[in-house]
Amino acid sequence: MRKNIRVIRNTDTIVAFDQRTEGHVYLSDGDIAFDEDGFIHVGGRYDGHFDEEISGKGKMVLPGLVNVHCHSGEEPISKGLFEDAGTAALWGNALYEYSNLIEISPDALGASLTVMLGDLLRSGVTTLIDIAAPHDAWLPTLAKSGARAYVAPGFREASWHVEQSRRLDFIWDKGRGREAFARALEVVDSAREHPSGRLGGIVSPSQIETCSAELLQDAAEAARARRVPITVHAAQTMAEHEELLRRTGLTAVQYLDALGLLADDLIIGHCIFVDSHAWTRQRTELDLALLAERRASVAHCPVTFARSGMVLQSLGRYRRSGVNVALGTDSYPFNMLEEMRQAIICARIAGGSVFDVETSGVLEAATLAGARALGRQDIGRLARGAKADFFLVDLKHAAMQPVYDPLRNLLHCAAERAIDAVYVDGALVVEKGRPTNLDYQGALRQLQEAQDFAVRRLGANDPARRSSATLAPRSLPSM
Repeated sequence: MRKNIRVIRNTDTIVAFDQRTEGHVYLSDGDIAFDEDGFIHVGGRYDGHFDEEISGKGKMVLPGLVNVHCHSGEEPISKGLFEDAGTAALWGNALYEYSNLIEISPDALGASLTVMLGDLLRSGVTTLIDIAAPHDAWLPTLAKSGARAYVAPGFREASWHVEQSRRLDFIWDKGRGREAFARALEVVDSAREHPSGRLGGIVSPSQIETCSAELLQDAAEAARARRVPITVHAAQTMAEHEELLRRTGLTAVQYLDALGLLADDLIIGHCIFVDSHAWTRQRTELDLALLAERRASVAHCPVTFARSGMVLQSLGRYRRSGVNVALGTDSYPFNMLEEMRQAIICARIAGGSVFDVETSGVLEAATLAGARALGRQDIGRLARGAKADFFLVDLKHAAMQPVYDPLRNLLHCAAERAIDAVYVDGALVVEKGRPTNLDYQGALRQLQEAQDFAVRRLGANDPARRSSATLAPRSLPSM
């Protein structure tokens, strides 16, 4: 017999899953019944047994959002440092020269992860993929948060070195890369066996250009032996695109296909610089068709790249080509609803049309497409038998008023400010904007200390020994 059944009664708006169209639809003035095993009833009147009743008056219920690409690690302490920085010779991207400067102590990793999780949960994320280096606090903190989380421990054989802000070099250490690969598989296996039942693992060679062909193929073999997904950063920058052309004569998508990785279990981080992108030299139209044919997924993270003047061309075009595009937040601000808004804006600018992508299409990318990327049909939807992962929006919130189309109000205006509660596996993980299982405020205090330490260490970690004031000048001069 099912226990602790709760019913949300007379809900104003339910964003439900329609089996006939395999898409989301609005239902009005209906009930939702659920317990820790999943949804029992969605829409219409529920007349069965229940243990607790919650009023749905003035509320909208949506499926939990699926974030297929984010990084904890040092990312949360990078906030405010390098948004105006970039390496001109590397198409203005700040990744290669500046990301290596951030140093975080082992003690701060738990706080960094806690802040990321708190921010994601508060913005409606119930499932996430965290791509990071393994550390002792990783699995315990993810489990404690209540989120449904996949760990993707990164490994690579080459590190980046930017010479005098003008050239990207690679420093190879294949032995160290193989050690990291072995450790990553141990962590993946531990996550899959975790007693919480909400953790999973993904095999994650860090970047396509920092791994040998042999390591990429071995990673895919290990993932497929475990029946878990693979994720890799690829086609994420022009520097990488040009490097792969130099080495192989192929784009990232074509290279992944040649190695046997391009398949329905692969999630490609970013996949911006395909052959048809205006910045590339190819001027061909092969990559999107290949992605669609092989049913690989793309993790689209518009905010981070828009900060550097880079954009997918375009979300609507990828979707119309049949590519499964899911959404991720990548780095801060770790706000999935803001990411969805930016996805709409970037798509319409890149596509040159308000019609490039609709609001409903971005919701699909943040829910059903993410579920497909993970090979799941039980998340990202409000349907009987699916996991009880969802969030409630306050339709009476000032940012939601007046209400004609509540989804548009949420994505274009209100964002996380209007979220009342978030549930994962039927358990309350956010209440009135506060994570229920995490010491979010304590982690924020630790994060300030961690950033202060990182700023003091910037010059020491810079090959050119520039000062922190030079590397990360503040927006305004001090008086």
